[in-house]
This record gives sequence, C-alpha cells and structure tokens, in this order.
Amino acid sequence: MIKMVTVRRVLLAVILVLLGLSIGGGAFAQGPRVDVITIDGVINPVLIDYVERSIEQAEDEGAEALVIQMDTPGGLDAPMREIIQLIIDSRVPVVGYVAPSGARAASAGLYILMSTHVAAMANNTVTGAATPVSIGDSGEEAQMSDEMKAKVINDAAAYMRSLAESRGRNADWAERAVREGVSVTETEAIQTGVIEIVAPDLDSLIAQLDGRTVTLNNGQVVTLATTGATVNDVGMKGIEGFLYAISDPNIAYILLSLATLGIMAEIFNPGLIFPGVLGGIALLLAFYSLGMLPVNYAGILLIVLAVVFFIAEIFTTTFGILTAGGIVSLIIGSMILFQGYSPIFRISPWLIAIVVIIIAGFFILMAQRAIHTHRTQPKTGREELIGKTATVKASLKPEGIVMFRGERWTARSESGTIKAGEEVVINRLEGLTLYVGKKES
Repeated sequence: MIKMVTVRRVLLAVILVLLGLSIGGGAFAQGPRVDVITIDGVINPVLIDYVERSIEQAEDEGAEALVIQMDTPGGLDAPMREIIQLIIDSRVPVVGYVAPSGARAASAGLYILMSTHVAAMANNTVTGAATPVSIGDSGEEAQMSDEMKAKVINDAAAYMRSLAESRGRNADWAERAVREGVSVTETEAIQTGVIEIVAPDLDSLIAQLDGRTVTLNNGQVVTLATTGATVNDVGMKGIEGFLYAISDPNIAYILLSLATLGIMAEIFNPGLIFPGVLGGIALLLAFYSLGMLPVNYAGILLIVLAVVFFIAEIFTTTFGILTAGGIVSLIIGSMILFQGYSPIFRISPWLIAIVVIIIAGFFILMAQRAIHTHRTQPKTGREELIGKTATVKASLKPEGIVMFRGERWTARSESGTIKAGEEVVINRLEGLTLYVGKKES
C-alpha cells in the first residue's frame, strides 16, 4: 500500500513538472513579435550593419515584422541604396514609420520609406524634399554641366518612381519629390497615396498592421498577424552607437582639432607622452569619421597648412606673420571642409569660432614663449652658462633638447646617448647649441 502511494506521488510530480514545462514553453512561444529599430540622424555607412543585423535577427527568430522608426534629414546616397536593397531582399515584412511627432523623413529618408513594404507616419510629421542635394552652386558640383545635372536628376527620379510603383504608391508624387523637392504632411501623404497608415504611436501602428497583406521580393505573400504582438526594441550595439556618434561632422571636426592640439603639444614639449597619445587616438578616430563623410580635401589641406604655419612660427619667429596666415588658413579650411554638400554635413559656425580661438591662442602662446627666448638669449653671457645644470627633455642621440631656466635649447651630447629626464652639465656654447656632458653623481 505504501509503495502504491509512493508511485502515485512520483507520477503526480512528473505530470506536474511536464505540465509546467508545457505551460512555460507555450507562454514563451505564444504571441507574435514585432522588432523595432530606430534611425535618428543622418543616413551614413554605419547604419548599414545595424539594419542588416536587425533584418537577419528578425528573419532567424521569426518576427512578424520589422519596424524602422525614422527621424532623418537625409544622408549619403551609397549607404541609402544599400539599406534599400537590404529591405527589398528581406524575408520579413519591413515597415517604415516616420516618428515620433515632429519627425521627418527627408531626402534619403523618403527613398527608404518608399522601399518598405508598409509606409506609416505619426501625427505632425513630414516627408519629401528628395532632390539630390549635391547638385548645388558650390563645390565640385558647380563644375557639372547642365546635361550632367539633368542625368543625375533623371536617375534619382527614376529610382524613386520605381520604388513607389513596386509598393503600389503614388509614383507621380514620388517623382515630384525628386524633381521639385516637394514635401507632404502625414495627412496629405495618406490622402495622396504616399503612405498606408497614420499612427500616433507604435501601439497604434502595430494594431493597424494586423491583417495587412504584403508581397516579399521572393514572391511570398504574407498576411501580418500583429494582434497582441510584443515589441522587441533592437538597439545599436555599443560599437555601432559609438561609430555612428563620431560620424557627425561636428564631432569629426572636434576630433581633428584635439588631434592637432595633442600632437603639437607633444612636439613642443617632448616627453609629456599623454598629449601625444591623446592626439594620436583622436587623429585615428578623426580619419575614420572623415571617411564616413563627404569631405572636401581642399579644406583638409588648408587645415594642415595652418598647422605647418603655426609650427614654422615657433621655430622661425616671424613675429606674427605666419601665425596670422595660419589663422586665416584654419578658418577657411574649417568653413569649406564639407562645402558643396548638403547643409546637414556643415560644421556649426560657433564650433568653428571656438576651435579657431583655442588653437590660435595655443600657438600664439607658444610663439610668444619662443620670441621671449630669442630676445632674452643675448642678455645671458656665454660664460654664465658654462658649468650650469640643465635637464634633458628629448634624448640626446647625440642631439636633442634640454631645458635650462625654463627655456628650450638645442643641445649636443659629448658623453654619448643621454636619456630624457637626466641632468647634464653645460660645457660650452656654439651659436645657439649647447654642448653638454653627463652630470657626475
């Protein structure tokens, strides 16, 4: 009797465990899921990996749909086209959603919106203005012939029209958005057949998606079932967010400025190490950032020329002539660094003013120190230097730099290699070069 009771209890326990697992598994699997990614800013190459990863995740994990929530002024053509191709080839329905309230999907944003299987907008949003902005009156595009400009416009208009027609949207308006730069609000967009849904928020959008039928690129017809769907926010990875942040023109300019200051500080004060390391890292990040942006190389060359002028001022002391030239070159180079491209790639004038003041102030201070050194050197008798102690700043191999009474001197070792930080004794002076030897302990 006892054994029978024990067996029943064991069986009951097993049944309860299996039932629990069944209920838990059903709870895990039940209900559709909608993935959501957010594009908030300029369309650039960093977004390609983000969108591709998100689409693959939605496909692999069986998401009902992927929503691309956008608030963008536009961006670069090449990454825009790659993102559009990813959307077209997607095996999961992709929904374009201009949100939140006050957002816009202009230029490249409109192309992406037109490529999605379902297009939606929140209240108080706009889309349009898709004329290729690289065709302007400045930069290299100013040299384009009218025939070439017409070809660019025609190509963009045909591409936009093709996207709109493939999704059954108002192709005539889409073409006008390219040729005439027109824009529409969400109310006008729904009335003219530019979009399919106006939804004040994400929950409303998901509710309105339920029951809609879309055709994927492989011919598969999918009916969306989003009732009770859970929302899965797919954010950028840490590295993606960081790279996207530094791809901003203003951040790129700041990184370039930090690199200039750091490297120059190390040149003028050998052995500090930290400014050089900081400047080197900032320079590499600036190179990456500028590589993501439509850079005017004349602007970069002018900025480099400004640095050359500043350095030359320190070592030649032209009493401000090269410094003035450097400041002018830095200002012009900063202003045209992205000249000829969309205004969304322009650097803030206030940022340019602040950076120019800081860099110019730094080099003016260095120049004043150099001038002071040159002016005070003749007042010091040669005999007074003999036997005095100086500190090595840049290793003497055999020539380097030493500091004596707060001034930098070119020095040559008469005792072999002497490392930075060691103290030396001044033996003699020839011209402006000190001949030194190791200090006896």
